[in-house]
Amino acid sequence: MKHTLVALMQDRPGVLNRVVSLFRRRGFNIESLSVGHTETPGVSRMTIVVDGSQTNVEQVIKQLYRLIEVLKVSDVTHDPTVARELVMVKVHAPASRRAEINSLATVFEARIVDVAHDSMILELCANPDKVENFIDLVRPFGIREMLRTGRVAMVRGAHAHAGDPYVKVA
Repeated sequence: MKHTLVALMQDRPGVLNRVVSLFRRRGFNIESLSVGHTETPGVSRMTIVVDGSQTNVEQVIKQLYRLIEVLKVSDVTHDPTVARELVMVKVHAPASRRAEINSLATVFEARIVDVAHDSMILELCANPDKVENFIDLVRPFGIREMLRTGRVAMVRGAHAHAGDPYVKVA
């Protein structure tokens, strides 16, 4: 089963390496990983998607807490969340097929961010299932290049994974 973990950590050099090494040592394949700053200076947020049993994921969470830079870890897999992923796809787009590609982009609310002589770059930010469907439908045009950011997720409602409670005020 795929699990989505959200971890808050101190923004220090080498933290990402230690976290990824921990997953590697435990035999987990990280399906997606995204890291960025939070609303709190000095605190970064990492969203990790891994495939594993509940027991194995719980063990990894306990191991993450042993890293001094890790402030909080939550498995939000079963929480109501808003999840997004960004994908950019460069497709083969001869003039004869551009209208078809444009229609597909309109249906998915994707943006056309570049048009060249025989290619187009499409950008879509959506939930991961919609991104997968979009990729499946543009694949027949011929994908020349593609990048995906990995999943980011935020729990719905008042519950927050904010960094403020973990920052010491001097």
